[in-house]
Amino acid sequence: MLKISPLFSDGAVLCRRKEIRVFGEAEEGAEVHCELRDERNGLLAQGDGTACGGKFLILLDPQEARTGCRLVIASGEESFCSLDLSIGEVYLAGGQSNMELELQNADEGPGLIAGHVNPMVRYFNVPKHAWMSEAREEAWRQAGWQAIGPGRGRDMSAVAYFFAMKLQRHLQIPVGIIDCYWGGTSATCWMDEDWLKRTGEGQRYWKEYADLIREVTLEEYLEKERAFFRSMEEWNGRAEKYRAEHPGCSWDELVDGLGGPLPWNPPAGPASPYRPAGLYQSMVEPLLPMTLTGILFYQGEEDAWRTKAYDTLMTSLINRWRTAFRDESLPFLFVQLPMWIDKGAEDSKNWPALRLRQSEVRDRMRNTGMVCLLDQGEFNNIHPTNKRVVGERLFELAKTLVYHQEGAAAPRVTGKKIEGSMMTLQTDQLLMTRDGKEPALLELAGADGSFVPARAMIEGPMLHLTAAGVDHPLHARYAWTDYGTVNLFAANGLPLEPFAF
Repeated sequence: MLKISPLFSDGAVLCRRKEIRVFGEAEEGAEVHCELRDERNGLLAQGDGTACGGKFLILLDPQEARTGCRLVIASGEESFCSLDLSIGEVYLAGGQSNMELELQNADEGPGLIAGHVNPMVRYFNVPKHAWMSEAREEAWRQAGWQAIGPGRGRDMSAVAYFFAMKLQRHLQIPVGIIDCYWGGTSATCWMDEDWLKRTGEGQRYWKEYADLIREVTLEEYLEKERAFFRSMEEWNGRAEKYRAEHPGCSWDELVDGLGGPLPWNPPAGPASPYRPAGLYQSMVEPLLPMTLTGILFYQGEEDAWRTKAYDTLMTSLINRWRTAFRDESLPFLFVQLPMWIDKGAEDSKNWPALRLRQSEVRDRMRNTGMVCLLDQGEFNNIHPTNKRVVGERLFELAKTLVYHQEGAAAPRVTGKKIEGSMMTLQTDQLLMTRDGKEPALLELAGADGSFVPARAMIEGPMLHLTAAGVDHPLHARYAWTDYGTVNLFAANGLPLEPFAF
């Protein structure tokens, strides 16, 4: 009956300088002993635990970074040994599709996969199952760690890959990534029911979905899901044939040629990955209480059109994960949404509103950080494939937030002064326009709150704004659009963060 979590299987990376928590399953009341040994079989740490509810947890003393370790678990006549363990930095990479985008589908990915070698970077893909089924249990039994080497890593998060490779080279110690994400998911999918119901916004999401699936049984949902996947497979098959017959066709040409876009309309039901609290149960809870260095998070696209209070959801999620992983100061590094709009769509202003909520979370919550991607969005493509930029900006953030070193950061507005018809904004870095043109996407408003385009003059770290018809400016905002081209940057190449006040 003795089973160790696959998080501690061969090749695992354990978190350095923090209490190491080892867990698994054992007979009720069984005494379990654990030893962590180095490459010469020297004892590094040991601990004991008693199984309760069929599960055991053993706490080991913090360790420094090293490789070549092994973990020995024993209970009665049963024993288990994991080999080739490392101790270093362990980050959980979470969110939705832009974190989920795999290295094989990213710029540079295929070329890197063919020849990269770095066994000091390893990753663990959490099995993507949305409900507690036998298939999920089997997938967990088969899950394990992989080291970066030729032909491997294709299914790793591209963002996490570029982050980990940069971090490993910087620290010169092992880095482990736990990939835990699902495209198209709301932040509410990644919290449990009790926690969701602690906020009014969480309760609203819960009630909306509960009303939606009230009459849908599990069997009915699974049949609808099978039909949905059949339609997806049929469309993808036709798309593959069309591309073969029309080499180099654009996405719009493909959609026109097939008579419509991909049939993305997943059914709602009690086993849907998009239901509130579902993925927390099936994908996050099995990780608990793993010791982590920090969290990398890229999510918000799904909630941009559904809530004006994303800061409430995100604050709740951060608090939930910190509590669940038993670390109230766990660093939480997240990505601000870039520019994006679909071809032919109206500017909803939902994305700039959500960007603002994200920055408010960063400003309010300790030990959180945000990277700005205002210059990295793509028109008509919600999934940009240049993930190196994202991962390496997260690395720069980690240098500052986690390792207390100097890292490149996007410039931010830190204050304002109003003199007559001019508003002067103070920023924390020298500014310039990358294209040599006048600063774009700045707006001013007076007491009536009606924003109009502003003209700006750069003077070092200051922006002097004026606008026709605004004699007494009170409010300013920048990049208040779903999609637009920004040209205000700092000397480090990072864009000015969007703002509204």
